[in-house]
Amino acid sequence: MSADVVPGTPADAPASWIGRLRRLLERELPYEKLLPEEQPAYVASWIYVFGVLTLAALAMIILSGCFLAFNGPAWYHDSQTGRFVNSLHFWSVQLFFMFMLVHLAGKFFMAAWRGHRALTWIVGMLALVISIGAGLTGYLLQTNLDSQWISFEAKDGLNAVGVGAWFSVTNLGQVMLLHSFLIPAVMALIVLVHILLVRIRGVVPPLDAAKADAAAASKATGHQDVA
Repeated sequence: MSADVVPGTPADAPASWIGRLRRLLERELPYEKLLPEEQPAYVASWIYVFGVLTLAALAMIILSGCFLAFNGPAWYHDSQTGRFVNSLHFWSVQLFFMFMLVHLAGKFFMAAWRGHRALTWIVGMLALVISIGAGLTGYLLQTNLDSQWISFEAKDGLNAVGVGAWFSVTNLGQVMLLHSFLIPAVMALIVLVHILLVRIRGVVPPLDAAKADAAAASKATGHQDVA
């Protein structure tokens, strides 16, 4: 008898939540979905590139941010190498937001929530909101006059909505914890869920994909529609 089956139950009944979870993952995330070798022809369009570019910029942000956090403010203010890594981190953030907004706009005009993809769209929007918080805390970690001015201006706004009661943007320790660990961890989880949802539902096709596929099939078979 299989170890996954409780005696006296049907053979296809999992014994525990682990078995049910395994069967769910096997059904929803088969290897051909997780690691597809081919994509539809319309994925070659430039608008589909910006999602990957956003992920590439995010990877560079995390990599350069690890160096900055490990070496500290004195290194990225006084060292030439540190200033270079700091600039690399800064411009990676600018590219990240630019690529994400283009990706968002492109998917908005493609109605990317079609085909039971609403959750994919919602998770992507949540990633944008979380990244705004990461950007704010990043500016506060510059540890210069610019970050000091931003922190005291932001403090008044956060106090006005009641957030200042448990989070102070002038507290460098809190900001460091949020920017270097908590927000990146949440962001990584959201991005992973977003990618898995894309794999499950597939890449959203263009609005005229059915017409284009029909035209391509007609051309391949040598039949032309008669007006």
